[in-house]
Amino acid sequence: MAGLYVLGARQRKLLLKNEEEWNLYESALILHLDPQTGRVRTCVEYKSPSAARANDNSSVVFKSGTLIGNTLYACTSTEVLIFKLPQFERIAYISLPCFNDVHHVTPSRDGNLLAANTGLDMVIKFNRAGEVLAEWCVLEEQPWSRFSRAVDYRKVESTKPHQSHPNFVFHLGDEIWVTRCRQRDAICLNEPGKRIEIAFQFPHDGLVCGDRIYFTTVDGRVAIVNRNTLQVSAIIDLKEMSDPNSMLGWCRGLWPVDDRKIWVGFTRVRKTKIRENVLWVRSIFREGMTEAPTHIALYDIAEGRCLQEFDLEAHGMNIVFGVFPPTGSNSWTPELPGPANERAVLRKE
Repeated sequence: MAGLYVLGARQRKLLLKNEEEWNLYESALILHLDPQTGRVRTCVEYKSPSAARANDNSSVVFKSGTLIGNTLYACTSTEVLIFKLPQFERIAYISLPCFNDVHHVTPSRDGNLLAANTGLDMVIKFNRAGEVLAEWCVLEEQPWSRFSRAVDYRKVESTKPHQSHPNFVFHLGDEIWVTRCRQRDAICLNEPGKRIEIAFQFPHDGLVCGDRIYFTTVDGRVAIVNRNTLQVSAIIDLKEMSDPNSMLGWCRGLWPVDDRKIWVGFTRVRKTKIRENVLWVRSIFREGMTEAPTHIALYDIAEGRCLQEFDLEAHGMNIVFGVFPPTGSNSWTPELPGPANERAVLRKE
């Protein structure tokens, strides 16, 4: 493999030790790493314009994205940016008033876009012109029942605590799915009733590779789901392949190289006032444990061992959301949907 692209952000120098996450990160980053040589190149360093931020101290982070061919679909909390690789030419930009804490963006086959609009517990479908085409609430309620269309949510610092925290949209054939952190599952949006249960911890991701769907969970595990049965077929505990005296960090972002090797991202655990989000830390933390830096690691899940680790903090990245192979790689690429029978609440003016 020639290298990897990693999406995340650089943390600002803190004046207050307990700074909230929505004020913690000063610049969104995309790095190119060559694990063989150790070389690192900053491809993109980005700050959102004031029109798309609640204030000057609002965090700017590249969250989860999608790489299709030489097109990278990336998002911040309030924006979608589309880049042509490898030059990282920005070819599209969308920022909508309904965007708040967006966690993932992916294209649909019809040329439109789908975003996990986490702050409003919704998934939004829209086109490159910024026209909203469809909306799904990820809970059993109508979209906008708890929120107001009159509000520009880009200017709202945070809507936490979220009731669902949807964080990743993926496709299984014609079906559109979203991963829900709070409910510890993934659900189908256009075929209601279909569900993948990931009961043991909060999930992220939802990468479809052949008959497998890969999910990370925040406590350092990877759940592999059989796409035909929608049941968990394996749970890989990455902590068992790592230093037992080091806390791996918040596990989020992965890329399967093949059936046995996967790259996984980890963000250093920090103190937070939102204690319910880090209860898993209490269950595994022991006296004398050290905190691993924000890093990515390559695992052989067949042999159960860590093959390589790459410290991202040494290169200015303090939070990681996405890991992708370079353009032209022979590695897996995510599945795109066919024409979908989308049962959604259509946008009406």
